[in-house]
Amino acid sequence: MTSQHTHQKSALLIIDVQQSFMHMPYWSSGQLAPFQQALLKLEAGCRQADVPVVHIFHIDDDAPFCADSGLIRAMDWLPGQPAARFDKHVHNAFTDTGLDNWLRRQGVQRLIISGIRTEQCCETTARVGSDLGYAVDFVSEATLTFPMTHKGTGQTFSAQDITTRTELVLADRFARIVNVDTCLSSL
Repeated sequence: MTSQHTHQKSALLIIDVQQSFMHMPYWSSGQLAPFQQALLKLEAGCRQADVPVVHIFHIDDDAPFCADSGLIRAMDWLPGQPAARFDKHVHNAFTDTGLDNWLRRQGVQRLIISGIRTEQCCETTARVGSDLGYAVDFVSEATLTFPMTHKGTGQTFSAQDITTRTELVLADRFARIVNVDTCLSSL
């Protein structure tokens, strides 16, 4: 644990844990249970430590992500009201959302990243947050992604392969890679 990550006001960002994903062709509930368990433990621990919980939702032109789809809401198992909610239209949670201003008004210096998809909106938000000057804890076990096939080679990468790659490229450059217990112990 580095001193950079202790005694800083934190906020938990729960990114795109929304009903839309359950209507996508790649949706799989195979890793949902461990993700759900980790995220619920992280969310409860943050609330207990008075860390604001922020929900980020993605809206775009894909049918399940359209504003009028009725699916731009938290998955049923995600509890409670967030301290704030922001809707995004790009991969990161900062562009044109007001999130950065809200975090700065709250005195937040450290972001705790969780949500769906590990390598897409979670990783991109971690990178942008780091570039904006926040310390970032990337809680991999509280992120979820799905297998992907490389169009050029035909090679399929498992969700774990993708998560491992995200950890590799973020670690010590954009974020501290932590599990739920390590994250909570440093609040």
